[in-house]
Amino acid sequence: MKLIIAVIKPSRLDEVREALTALGIEGMTVSEVKGYGRQKGHKEIYRGSEYTVNFVPKIKIEVAVNDDVAERAVQGIQESARTDQIGDGKIFVLPMGEAVRIRTGETGANAL
Repeated sequence: MKLIIAVIKPSRLDEVREALTALGIEGMTVSEVKGYGRQKGHKEIYRGSEYTVNFVPKIKIEVAVNDDVAERAVQGIQESARTDQIGDGKIFVLPMGEAVRIRTGETGANAL
């Protein structure tokens, strides 16, 4: 099992969700987060004053998948989140030791 964590632009969330649903991935966790990478934030103008926004709003998606689906899930996220502009995001793939479904007690791949 793998845990896939993707940090993407908020405007690409629906496309990523549709891509993962098309692969048969039934669940995901979505969080609104802020951060920065190479883009180092951006400047905005509010009521005539310019100020720097150091942390850019992003969406963090967490998806637990079986090993045989992980590569296709990463590819689906990458293709659907790409805008070819700086700040498209990152994808991290981590090994997942165990999963437990609280309601039934199922473990491993059955809990996904």
